[in-house]
Amino acid sequence: MSRQTSSVRTALTHAGRKVLPESTQANPRLRQVIADRREIAAMTRDRVSSPIAAFKFYALTTPGKLVVIMFALTLASLLTGWYSSATLNERSQTLESLIDRSEPLAESAEVLYSSLSVADAAANSAFISGGRESPDLRRLYADAIASSGTSLVASADGGAPASTTSGPGARISIRDDLDTMAVQIPTYTGVIETARTNNRLGNPVGSAYLVQASSLMQDEILPAAQRLYDERSAAISEPQRTLTVPPWGMYVALFGTIVMLLGCGRYLAYRTRRHFNIGLVLGAVALMVGTLWLLVTGLTSVAAANTAKNSGAEPLHELTTMRILTQQARSVETLGLIRRSDPGAGDRNFSAAIDQIRTKASALLAEHENEPGLRDPLQQVQTSIVQWERAHREVSRRLAAGDFNAARSLTIGTGTISTASGYEQVNASLLSAIDDTRSTFRNNIHTAQQLLGYTGTGIGWLCVVAAVAVVAGLVQRIREYR
Repeated sequence: MSRQTSSVRTALTHAGRKVLPESTQANPRLRQVIADRREIAAMTRDRVSSPIAAFKFYALTTPGKLVVIMFALTLASLLTGWYSSATLNERSQTLESLIDRSEPLAESAEVLYSSLSVADAAANSAFISGGRESPDLRRLYADAIASSGTSLVASADGGAPASTTSGPGARISIRDDLDTMAVQIPTYTGVIETARTNNRLGNPVGSAYLVQASSLMQDEILPAAQRLYDERSAAISEPQRTLTVPPWGMYVALFGTIVMLLGCGRYLAYRTRRHFNIGLVLGAVALMVGTLWLLVTGLTSVAAANTAKNSGAEPLHELTTMRILTQQARSVETLGLIRRSDPGAGDRNFSAAIDQIRTKASALLAEHENEPGLRDPLQQVQTSIVQWERAHREVSRRLAAGDFNAARSLTIGTGTISTASGYEQVNASLLSAIDDTRSTFRNNIHTAQQLLGYTGTGIGWLCVVAAVAVVAGLVQRIREYR
């Protein structure tokens, strides 16, 4: 008996070696004890020798797998929430910047150009009247100059890096354009006052001063103002190309996390024979709600951004260009009367501007015939252009015949057949259309911004709820293995 006990002790001491007698190896209980001791000894050696090996051993067990899955799902939910919230908040801030900064800057640049053009046309019209100009034209000129000064300050508020260029292939910076206008506008007004003084005194040199002032406006000031407007307008168009594209990355992240949750649920059902885990179900529901929320608000915001682009920004740019052409046509018309020269070149420039206005009006009318805010003013523009052209032809005929007084009356008069009346109707119609498109742009951008702002915050919190639910659901399963 003692000999058999000694053999068992030797077997336990030298685990793993085949030193047991045949009678001991035939005992099942003894073999189980020896196997357990072997496993304990191997685990102890591995844990002492390598923590990584111990972690790998634990990770291969069922509770270890559940812990790894829990951390992976929690991290995926939190990262999805952070990415979704950051992406939507960035879009919301871009939209907010569009309506709070970029669009007002573009409007200021457009008002600056238009005010300068109106001032030039008003100065020319006042000079044509001879002697003391009418109070209305004088007030129109003064208001336009004051408005241009205010708009210049507002436009300069956006700043511009020295390397920024304006126009295709141009090497003129926006800062240079601002400096040009800041210096040349006072020079222009000074020359206008000199021309006005000489005109009141009856000195013929007054017309030479007015031509010099108008040339300064047309050759230096207005090109700088147009380049400034183009740069400010581009600041609106560029972000919209990105904002009209759905956030596909967010959809991929949300759907991927939901698939991970469903896969974990199937794994638990296979291992534990329990078909549902409340935590995983709540997490999946939270993410599905977030995905549905994103789908609705995302598509709505993209639709609003597209409307702002197609019915706001794009027609606004075309309408502004048409108004610029209108001011140019009026300046050419009045300046030709001041010079009392052959109207041939002036008529060609006038006709070219009018043709461009008519072409743009027809194109916009075809695109937006179902929008009364644009359709009605554009139809009025087309009607007024016909009246303006008819009056202009009559002015040219009278001027060619040497009847300057009749030509002057048709140019600055208020009758039915008057270039001033046609010009004012075209300008008023364009202003109405510009106001409508600007309101459309701002309203739709504001709607998209509000939708994205709330959605980003909401999805972020829903992803946090999903992470907490996953932890709560899997911790209960992990505890069952203790």
